[in-house]
Amino acid sequence: MRVGNQFLISVAALLAGLCLWVYLSADAGRTLVSMGVPESVVAKINPGVTEPVSATAPSGSAATPPRAGGGQQAVLVATRPVGKGIVNDQLSAIGSGEAIQSVIVMPQAAGTINEIHVKSGDRVKKGQLLAQLDDDEQIILRDQAQVLLRSAKEKADSYSALKSFSRLDVLDAQIAKETAELALTNAELALKRRSVLAPIDGIVGIVAVNIGDNVTTSSNVVQVDDREQLLVDFWAPERFAVQVAIGMPVEATSASRPGRVFEGEVEAVDNRVDPASRTIRIRAKIENEEDLLRAGMSFGVTMRFPGETYATVDPLAVQWDSKGSFVWQIVDKKSVKARVRIIQRNPDAILVAGDIKEGDAVATEGLQRVRENGAVRIAGEKPPEVASR
Repeated sequence: MRVGNQFLISVAALLAGLCLWVYLSADAGRTLVSMGVPESVVAKINPGVTEPVSATAPSGSAATPPRAGGGQQAVLVATRPVGKGIVNDQLSAIGSGEAIQSVIVMPQAAGTINEIHVKSGDRVKKGQLLAQLDDDEQIILRDQAQVLLRSAKEKADSYSALKSFSRLDVLDAQIAKETAELALTNAELALKRRSVLAPIDGIVGIVAVNIGDNVTTSSNVVQVDDREQLLVDFWAPERFAVQVAIGMPVEATSASRPGRVFEGEVEAVDNRVDPASRTIRIRAKIENEEDLLRAGMSFGVTMRFPGETYATVDPLAVQWDSKGSFVWQIVDKKSVKARVRIIQRNPDAILVAGDIKEGDAVATEGLQRVRENGAVRIAGEKPPEVASR
């Protein structure tokens, strides 16, 4: 009993699958009709089966679809014209940003920090005082140099005014005066170097010293960044080495500003390709007037290049055989195999190179029964009427 139930269930499943096959594919229904299944039964499942099949009217007149010479039935296909597209060759890379100018400020002399005049985030101008070292000794040396200079000037002026001194004495007095002037200049320079000044306009980073710290000429006091513009360094494959030129537009995006695209241009291109990675270094300059970006950020960089023009076909049109890819070109209601080479795949079209041009009709549906130089009937076109006998 159980075996009988299983047999009935299997037969029912097969019949259901057969009906679904006929319902989804008119070609399946025509196959069953050719095998002897009554056309009326098949038509109840899929009425479209009767469209391309010969039907003899009761009056004796016949309406038959076009056939090729020799009796072969024309294959129903859908077509689309060949279009034209441009290969959008673009470069996408990841780069790292840095300020257009960035300086680590260090003292020009060793000493103790007496004053700090800035804090992190302050905007400073070139020459602005950042910190002050102890300068008592330098002030004393400067005052001493000023006294010696006054003495040397009076002596030189006296020797020049009086005739009782020899020319050599006057010259010695003049040399002493000039030496005193140089000593004062040196003392003033030593005093000036006790002040830590901003070397550029920019934004102050974290101050790395405190009041009372002893510093040397290699101590890091603070870093100042001019980030009104950012430089983004990235690496491009060597095939772009001869295409990238200074001044070309660049688009950059940052994870810190999702959805925002920053415009820029190529600032510099390296003069050689790295032999290890086969890439070339490119530097782009991006405007940052709104101060939205920071040095050290990562950027997604995109550059677009003008591409070549190619024919485009529907993705469904491209077929494959042992020799490669091809499309069925429809010429005078016959199918002709046209060899193509795929250039670029896009979601809605494929760019190809081959013996087709814009406007040519290529088949996109009904390709399973298409043969070389076979007769075809294009979907949507009214079939030619055949005279009644």
